[in-house]
Amino acid sequence: MNKENRPISAFMEKYYLHFNAASVVDAAKAYKSHLAEGGKMIITLAGAMSTAELGKILAEMIRRDKVQIISCTGANLEEDIMNLVAHNSYKRVPNYRYLTLQDEKDLVDNHYNRVTDTCIPEEEAFRRIQQHIHKQWKQAEDAGKRCFPHEFMYKMLLSGDLKQYYEIDPQDSWVLAAAEKNLPIVVPGWEDSTMGNIFASYCIKNELKPSTMKTGIEYMQFLAKWYMDNCEGKGIGFFQIGGGIAGDFPICVVPMLYQDLEMENVPFWSYFCQISDSTTSYGSYSGATPNEKITWGKLSVDTPMFVIESDATIVAPLIFAWVLGM
Repeated sequence: MNKENRPISAFMEKYYLHFNAASVVDAAKAYKSHLAEGGKMIITLAGAMSTAELGKILAEMIRRDKVQIISCTGANLEEDIMNLVAHNSYKRVPNYRYLTLQDEKDLVDNHYNRVTDTCIPEEEAFRRIQQHIHKQWKQAEDAGKRCFPHEFMYKMLLSGDLKQYYEIDPQDSWVLAAAEKNLPIVVPGWEDSTMGNIFASYCIKNELKPSTMKTGIEYMQFLAKWYMDNCEGKGIGFFQIGGGIAGDFPICVVPMLYQDLEMENVPFWSYFCQISDSTTSYGSYSGATPNEKITWGKLSVDTPMFVIESDATIVAPLIFAWVLGM
């Protein structure tokens, strides 16, 4: 493909030559090479990537098999769907850096929850989804079935119940794209999300049972099996956006397999890239450099490693565009 057909990549190749910019290009080239050589990739989503509308390009990455499994926070799982069904009621606050405490109170009094410069409307987003996801929870419980949090979301989306509310092009929803491909997802710490809190409230009211929802331990069991089933050949790469549990949870599967389960010949993650604006510091998980992960049995000395100290809302779309040949 010539440069005229990939203007974003050509721009990066010409001007992104040093420092963080060069790391972006290096990481993108290595990602593409990893897939071309038969490797697979996990993408981990922390922060507020769904509210930042990363789905516009992540959905295409999913459709074109550029990612084979995703680990995300409960917030990223649900907020992509919230944007799908309530986008027109979102409120942007471009001067968010200068809000007073009273300005913040005015937002919440008007049922807006702020994520940096974007306010999610409670009624249109949270409550609109709540009635339909509760239906899925209740049906499963009545049938004596148990599912993972993302599986309930998949069922809700594929049922078509939400189509009446769509306010963006459904092609721009990464969770919908994942549901249509039945892409594996792990959602560690799902309880720390709006839908997790809502599910807990039904359990407290004895309207649902906690056992209807599969747990984080079961997610780890699932991930361990998936890793062993997919790590042959070039292996599995790790593309981490932000820090926190979305990345910390899945990366631990490798040392668990060979240290705790005493499985021999378990391959390390075969590519690693982290985009984070967390300052590298002692005692910081999110700001730890990749070479530290060698001592924890997650990466090998031969693993291609990249750290990009920047805003993921700027960097991730550029790398994905490169991988997609844009």
